[in-house]
Amino acid sequence: MAASLLEHYNIFCKDLGATVKFYEKYVGLRDGDRPPFPFPGAWLYAGEQAVVHIVSESGRKDHGSGAIDHIAFRCHGLKDTLALLKKDKVAHELRQVPARPLQQVFIRDPDGVMIEMNFWDEPVVAKPRKEGVMHASEAI
Repeated sequence: MAASLLEHYNIFCKDLGATVKFYEKYVGLRDGDRPPFPFPGAWLYAGEQAVVHIVSESGRKDHGSGAIDHIAFRCHGLKDTLALLKKDKVAHELRQVPARPLQQVFIRDPDGVMIEMNFWDEPVVAKPRKEGVMHASEAI
């Protein structure tokens, strides 16, 4: 038996509305259909797949692993994404992956979960200073 696809990941949040809004606005996911579970939450979709399940922390007794470092999404529209983050003063880091046509933007959701947005084969927007780290304020 082998896994063939990552279906979704689940996160607990302190403010369900703010977390849903964050993923919609900055990651480009869509709040969609969710079964009528007896606890508050949301399912966020990339296309037809619910990739992020969000559950409100209120009243929870169990806890997850807490070992995940970050979650990555394939994205498009790097220049527009950087413009939105800059306009809204969202802290972010821009990186160029060595030997790959890949630029990455790292942000944190309202509960501190690190989100990696991968932009493949898009025009380079900044020149790396060191070790591939770029700063959006230096965008070309």
